[in-house]
Order: sequence, then C-alpha cells, then structure tokens
Amino acid sequence: MTALLYANPLASPEDLAGWVVEGPMAASADADGVLLSSSGGIDEHWTLWCPEVFGDRIRISWEMSPRSEPGLAMLFFGAAATAGGGIFDDGLAPRTGAYPQYHSGDIRTLHVSYFRRRWEDERAFHTCNLRKSPGFHLVSQGADPLPSVEDARGDFYRICVIKDGARVTFSIDDLVLFEWTDDESTGPRVRDGRIGFRQMSPLTACYRNLEVHSL
Repeated sequence: MTALLYANPLASPEDLAGWVVEGPMAASADADGVLLSSSGGIDEHWTLWCPEVFGDRIRISWEMSPRSEPGLAMLFFGAAATAGGGIFDDGLAPRTGAYPQYHSGDIRTLHVSYFRRRWEDERAFHTCNLRKSPGFHLVSQGADPLPSVEDARGDFYRICVIKDGARVTFSIDDLVLFEWTDDESTGPRVRDGRIGFRQMSPLTACYRNLEVHSL
C-alpha cells in the first residue's frame, strides 16, 4: 500500500511558500490553480523546487493546463549534489534558471520534459524526453499526446512520474508514454532527492493538485 508523503493543492501563490525559485518566475492566482510564467525576457527561464526531499521509490503526480505557447514544461526529480548531499549545500555553483547549470553542472537528477513547444523542431514532432544529469544524457523518449493551447481550451491533464528505484515510468492521463530502467551506463543512478518544476519562457501554464506517494 502506498502512503501519501506530500500534497499541495497549488490553489494560489500562497501555496508556494517555502518553495525555492531559481530564475525570474511569476506566480498568480487562477480560478483553477496557480498560474506560472516567466517575469523575464524570452530567453530567461526558471526552476521551482519543492521544499521536501523524497526517497528512491515514489509516485509524483500533478495536473497541468497549458495556457499560452510556445515554451516547454519539465519536472526534475531525485535531484541531489553529485558529490553527495543536497542541492542547496554550500559550495555548489549558483543556479539562476539557465539550463546548462542543471544538465551539466554539479547536481545529479532525472528530468522529464513534456509540452515541448519552445523550438520549431519540437513543434513539428511532439515528444516527451527523459534526460539524466550530469551529462545531458537522453535516456528515454515517448510520444507527447498533449494538444496545442488552442485545442486544450483550458483543460487539465494528469501527469505522473513513477520512480521505482532504477525504473522510471511516465504517463499522462493514465496513458504510459515510456518506461526506462537505469543500467548505470551513463553514471551512478539517481536516488533520493528533490523535485522541481521548470518552464521555458514564454510558456504560461496552470498547475494544481501535486501529490507524492511512496511505493
């Protein structure tokens, strides 16, 4: 039986108290959840870290509604320092939302990107990508079923990441898009750590009902 480890309705910006923002994030209230976007320029992106640290066998789920595009949405999970310890420990390089700081810096993490609409080639062929850091390793990929903002019409989609030790499963609205098992050919596998949302400007998206369960 699974146990609920963390729940956040993400009903308003006040629900983000204690979260750590890296980069120019803007949060505002929406009738259905919390609306997140960039407060910076077209090339200024952000990452938002949950205050909790989670174990190696968890299920992460949340609802997301894309409201304006282009842009890209992502979830980091299992984030920890490559040398051991936490991502906010003294001695780690500062992070300001620039992607290379996360994929080729001093943190070890997995990150799944979905609603990939930032670049023309992403819009031409929609995929969800799983990468492992450090090293920017593309370790798994699946089709992205999410529609454009115009066709989503404000609907929410339930997104789920299951990290069962070395095995990762990613689904949207209960449709499994990929499964992957880490054989450590790309370095030590990701274990305990933090989760964090990331968006690439100029995406605006609404989030709600984040839950993390143990397996």
